[in-house]
Amino acid sequence: VQHGAALPDSPSGFQLSENGPVSPVKAESNGPGGSGSGRRAREGSGGGDGGSRSSRGRGRRQNNPSPSSPESNLERVFIWDLDETIIIFHSLLTGSFATRYGKDAQSVVQLGFRMEEMVFNLADTHFFFNDVEDCDQVHIDDVASDDNGQDLSSYNFGSDGFHAAASNGNLCLATGVRGGVDWMRKLAFRYRKIKDMYNNYRNSVGGLLGAKREQWLQLRSEIEAMTDNWLTLAIKCLTLINSRSNCVNVLVTTTQLVPALAKVLLFGLGGIFPIENIYSATKIGKESCFERIVSRFGRKCTYVVVGDGQDEEAAAKQLNFPFWRISSHSDTAALYNALEMDFL
Repeated sequence: VQHGAALPDSPSGFQLSENGPVSPVKAESNGPGGSGSGRRAREGSGGGDGGSRSSRGRGRRQNNPSPSSPESNLERVFIWDLDETIIIFHSLLTGSFATRYGKDAQSVVQLGFRMEEMVFNLADTHFFFNDVEDCDQVHIDDVASDDNGQDLSSYNFGSDGFHAAASNGNLCLATGVRGGVDWMRKLAFRYRKIKDMYNNYRNSVGGLLGAKREQWLQLRSEIEAMTDNWLTLAIKCLTLINSRSNCVNVLVTTTQLVPALAKVLLFGLGGIFPIENIYSATKIGKESCFERIVSRFGRKCTYVVVGDGQDEEAAAKQLNFPFWRISSHSDTAALYNALEMDFL
């Protein structure tokens, strides 16, 4: 596949010119998408996907509570990186996107900060990030076995004592020290509620944002214009893969799980990635995540890793998975062509 190939029907051929026509982001269900920015270090500290802000986390239970037999009807599993592969986010914050493509640095960084604020706002307001930041999980179901299935419809998360207990003791250290059964159950409740919120709003993020909906739509279209439709093109690839019954898209990101879920929703990717197909490599690294994915889907599948960073490339090489590097629009366009022609 010729790596410079543009999509036949691509708006402006995805040329990286400041003045080329930019197609607006589509409706909120499938387009891309404050508190917190000041009190937290930047999410990413380097590399394609941005490092974690905290490497602490419980070091237990790395197996997926997924079905015992692999989901065997699949032939191909596409493992995607998030930042700088599907979305442009970390390089907005650092200004490196502006430098590379000759954009106005101040405007670009400002867009990054606005989106970052929205990500942490969503994570704090709806996904308990204040409570679970130091109890990060690799996968949404990793603490499900501590959940007793209690009805949470009238449960008061604000007064169950979880946060006070979490801040008093080192309950989530990497050594595996954990709170008691009661505390673990409260943690599991939070992850169940996060899962429910994600599933309820994955195709209608505007409903979750309420008054901030218009601001979010505006921000998304500004980012898409500034990045010359980067996300629109990635979504074409993801949607094509999703349309095949024998293929699946899986996301592995070095962002912590909860902010990653917020990012996925805000960039309009909720309809593409079921929450079960999102993994955070913050604690265990990408290679271990890839191994978990293989144990879930089985060894008969072909795994294709799509990313921009050295960590996913090294992990792919270690496991003998083909790696498709994304470093520019033309790489994503070439991937789309390869998919459309059934080479991949």
